[in-house]
Amino acid sequence: MNSQIDELNSVQTEKPVGNVNGFIKYLRYDLISGFLVFLIALPLCLGIALACGYPAIAGIFTAVVGSLVATFISDSELTIKGPAAGLIVIAIGCIESFGGDGAMGGFTEIDMQAYKLALAVGVGAAVLQILFGMFRGGILGEFFPLAAVHGMLAAIGIIIMVKQLPIALGYEGGKGEPLEMLQEIPHYIQHLNPEIALIGVIGLAIMFLWPIMQKSTAILKAVPSPLVVLLVTVPMGMYFDLLHEHGYEFNGHQYKVGESFLVQMPDRVFGMFDFITTPDFAAYSPKHLGNSIVWILMFFVIGSLESILSAKAVDVIDPWKRKTNMNRDTIAVGVGNLIASFIGGLPMISEIVRSKANIDNGARTRFANLWHGLFLLACVALLPTVLHRIPLAALAAMLIYTGFRLTHPTEFVHTYRTGPEQLIIFVATLVGVLATDLLIGIAIGIGVKMFIHLLNGVPVSSLFKPYLDITIKDDNTALVQAHKSAVFSNWIQFRSKLVNEGLNERRNVILDMSDTQLVDHSVMEKLHELESDFSDANLELRVVGLDEHKHLAEHKHSARKRAIEKLRRITIIVSANIQDEVCRNVIGLGASGYTLTNVEGVGRHQIHDAQGSLPSATRMTKIEVIVPRPIGNEIVDYCRNELAEKHPNSVCTELVEVLKKEHFVPTI
Repeated sequence: MNSQIDELNSVQTEKPVGNVNGFIKYLRYDLISGFLVFLIALPLCLGIALACGYPAIAGIFTAVVGSLVATFISDSELTIKGPAAGLIVIAIGCIESFGGDGAMGGFTEIDMQAYKLALAVGVGAAVLQILFGMFRGGILGEFFPLAAVHGMLAAIGIIIMVKQLPIALGYEGGKGEPLEMLQEIPHYIQHLNPEIALIGVIGLAIMFLWPIMQKSTAILKAVPSPLVVLLVTVPMGMYFDLLHEHGYEFNGHQYKVGESFLVQMPDRVFGMFDFITTPDFAAYSPKHLGNSIVWILMFFVIGSLESILSAKAVDVIDPWKRKTNMNRDTIAVGVGNLIASFIGGLPMISEIVRSKANIDNGARTRFANLWHGLFLLACVALLPTVLHRIPLAALAAMLIYTGFRLTHPTEFVHTYRTGPEQLIIFVATLVGVLATDLLIGIAIGIGVKMFIHLLNGVPVSSLFKPYLDITIKDDNTALVQAHKSAVFSNWIQFRSKLVNEGLNERRNVILDMSDTQLVDHSVMEKLHELESDFSDANLELRVVGLDEHKHLAEHKHSARKRAIEKLRRITIIVSANIQDEVCRNVIGLGASGYTLTNVEGVGRHQIHDAQGSLPSATRMTKIEVIVPRPIGNEIVDYCRNELAEKHPNSVCTELVEVLKKEHFVPTI
């Protein structure tokens, strides 16, 4: 028993490294995890490829290439590289822009041509990714506001669901823009194919119910829900004899089923190599160049962003807190995409769901990614006829569930809890993506966030430029004084200063935010991450000066705005000989302090008595206090009801804005 505890403790403290020694030392952990991830990845790779308008086997090509390339180029130890649901919208959009519609209604010659042109687009995007990583562009993930990114992913989830619903119901021909397809859902249900729909509905029910059952039964946790879907739906497809074209009658209506409702796969062992497809660089001809550039940018920007954010998320949940070099990882993804595009694969990213499963299954090093790819390669090479029996409706059900998780109602709730303004940005991005496309949609989200910043008083000059004063103290600690604002759009330069003065120079850093008008949610989250980076380097990043800022929501990382409080300023003018009495009474009523000024003045009675000549001024005292409104009301009542009965006085009040309300509240 003690030896097991010692082994567990050593595993937790030692950081596994994906080198030759690590390959041997952690073989059993990585091999087992790689196999379990393979079980999840197999149906998802097939389904994602089909949803993208590519042949099903293209998803396997991508995962295999990703596992072989990224393992030896990237230093991300636990990420799984492969096709991801987040790129479905871009990929199918690219295919459709070249005139194809994928496997819908059969993979025709037009679909094949569109597929080859899309591969050429993939080559262009991959080259950009490689250059981006080489020129240290991995910092891209630090720019985009979190609410806009989550809004984009939620929109992608909705699009995936509406695109896959017709396939899950066996309705052939369902396509169009997302908002159009949402309106057509009743039509899809009315004209569903009962046998195919039964497979899809059962597959979807398993995807939703299996995780609930896993929570109550420990033995089920080792069996992933996609595998359960295949174990149930493949026999259903065999029972309905989907391998052979035939018709059937149900409720007085005739329906047809056949091989078009199954995954298209090689019909012999090692037949997968017959499916290798090369790009058609006619995509760069004058006829297609304008269209190709748009999709190259889409694949490059959104793919790189998703990959970087996924890799960062995996670093956070890595039990050993290892940090990925994002530039190196971007190069690895770019090289993988380049190779995949030349053999017929779709674009890849660092995929978060499979990476999370990799961690949960006990992986230690990047070789788990390698093993998962090798298992995929062996399965497709040796068992293609078995995979051919997988119903498309079952894969569509898995993707509908994936889309639902991206746009889960809790995403809206969580976003609202980080601040009402965050929900506005989230919804604006979501609607923008659905109504236009991904790039325009996320640009809308960014624009909305900047507009909200301006309403919150952020100076235009500091939207893209941080204003920082740096002082090196005697104990070799850097004091960084921030001015104006700390927001997502100036964070990259802001972070660079903190990293240079702290991590690079091996100094502790005190970041004083007291002079900032606004610190937005994205920066609060990223400062929290940066504090962990400093801690991992045995340094300290201490953020101070936010006590005078108010939270825009209850969430601990919500945006902070410098508090401007409205208080009451009361000016009392009395004879100088009673100033002490008045000051004592004002303090007794709750004033935290007062200001005395000797003044001279003339009242209306003196002007009247002078009968046209200039009257002599009387020496008076002006007493000023700034107090909360309730105390101000009591002071005014005192002047009206008590002071006025004994001594003439003049009183006026006004509302004033102060930065630090507590300075005007009496100490108890």
